[in-house]
Amino acid sequence: QPQLVESGGGLVPPGGTLRLSCAAAGFTLDYYAIGWFRQAPGKEREGIGCIVSVSGYTNYTDSVKDRFTISRDNVKKTVHLQMNDLKPEDTAVYYCAARPWAAATWCPPLYTYWGQGTQVTVAS
Repeated sequence: QPQLVESGGGLVPPGGTLRLSCAAAGFTLDYYAIGWFRQAPGKEREGIGCIVSVSGYTNYTDSVKDRFTISRDNVKKTVHLQMNDLKPEDTAVYYCAARPWAAATWCPPLYTYWGQGTQVTVAS
């Protein structure tokens, strides 16, 4: 059973940076899409970006575009979410998710495997 483990969350002041990691266990990243999501208290889960392994194609929601970057390390079977210029409204539990995926230029609408989440708090 594929598993995903997120790490790297924490407390950071506004304008700060964090890098989240999503480690894959039980599968390689070949032919997978990895999505990043977040859920703030009292709000619905929000998709914030994705990466597809066959091409490295990435996509981001407007609220994080130009601040967040998703990258992958196929050797270490890890996907990273680099978050810069963090804002209080970025406070949420962040999740990564995976799905077998062969498409090169778009991300899946639904994901199969989910991590347990990591808390990100942006506050002074």
